[in-house]
Amino acid sequence: MQDLNDSLGEPRSIEETGMSRSFLCDLALKTIYSVGELSGQAIAEQLRLPFSGVVEGALTFLKREQLVSITGSRGFDERAFRYSIASAGIERVREALARSQYVGPVPVTLDAYQKVMRSQSIANVVVSQEEVKGALSHLVISSSMLMKIGPAVNSGRSIFLFGPPGDGKTVIAEAMASMLGGEIYIPYAVEVDGHIIKVFDDLSHKPAELGEEGSSTLPEGGRLDRRWILIKRPVVAVGGELTLESLDLVYDDTSKYYEAPFQMKANGGMFLIDDFGRQQVRPRDLLNRWIVPLETRVDYLTLHTGKKIDIPFDELIVFSTNIDPKALVDEAFLRRIRHKIEVANPTEREFYEIFRRVAADRNVPFDQEGFMYLMREYYLKVKRQLRAVHPRDIVDQIIDIARYQGVEPGLTKELIDQACDSYFVEI
Repeated sequence: MQDLNDSLGEPRSIEETGMSRSFLCDLALKTIYSVGELSGQAIAEQLRLPFSGVVEGALTFLKREQLVSITGSRGFDERAFRYSIASAGIERVREALARSQYVGPVPVTLDAYQKVMRSQSIANVVVSQEEVKGALSHLVISSSMLMKIGPAVNSGRSIFLFGPPGDGKTVIAEAMASMLGGEIYIPYAVEVDGHIIKVFDDLSHKPAELGEEGSSTLPEGGRLDRRWILIKRPVVAVGGELTLESLDLVYDDTSKYYEAPFQMKANGGMFLIDDFGRQQVRPRDLLNRWIVPLETRVDYLTLHTGKKIDIPFDELIVFSTNIDPKALVDEAFLRRIRHKIEVANPTEREFYEIFRRVAADRNVPFDQEGFMYLMREYYLKVKRQLRAVHPRDIVDQIIDIARYQGVEPGLTKELIDQACDSYFVEI
């Protein structure tokens, strides 16, 4: 924890930011230019750096070079001075924007990112049997399945969830994600050789809820470098849209900075590849992309200049598929997947309990005779397989039909017949 505290401490000088003065000045200029006029304190807030000793030094240089002008002040302190781009600074800011249009918090160094992420390893997360049961209490799951899920999550490595469609693989994966708990620090952005990689993403990262003091202080005391943000352990889920290209740095030719790939955004949390095997690229090609990272916990990304950088690959990666794993991958790759968990069709007893819970949750009276009629006519007679998703869908169908007919929803023969007739498709 002390190492983490040291790595996240607030910088007291430009040198301690890890960025050059030129880089900070250009970013400050772009920040002012994007708004038109800003106070010294507002610039510091935008850059997520302290005014004294850091932003103050950059602004002093910009003033001396006549790149910015002081247009007024709402106080006597220098941080209250208001700045705008001077005529001599227009060319400088245009050159800076031509190199990169990134405007936001000052990035951290790649070395700092590597160090902080490794100190918050997912391998440090340990879930107990009680926590696993609690996270899955809303599902009907056998005790043997619970005994597989707990160790798989504690591995912090890789999991293959497979089985028929509609039996809750995605829901189980989401419950696994909730077991991870806790928070981690991630940077808003990372700088590598002058290139900026944007890491923080509103869709993938949920900031931790903290009080005013907690948002600026470290666990063991001292002020936090606000270029880092405390978030809940991330859960990044992708499906059929996943491509090989999206697993490398995504460079925008217009903005001229990078978006971190999915696995980098998932560091310290879970990366769920849902509906695996349905992507536009061959499953074997995608899986081959993971062989080295799964073994070494290090991934290699490529800048558009051709330079490769290594980043931690520290996440619980979950492959979820409806396809037989043997039809997707070879034995060599399956060996590299730490845990293989089959999510099978529910038993009749489990199906009954799922149906009873769904009906209660939707305020539909559960009727034993109606349930037996459903089982006899629409499962046993036609030899239909039970799916964990069927109770939810059938009850929802009954509610829709009852609402349209202006009657109370229930497990009556008439409503069951109409619901199943519009839900099941005989092939």
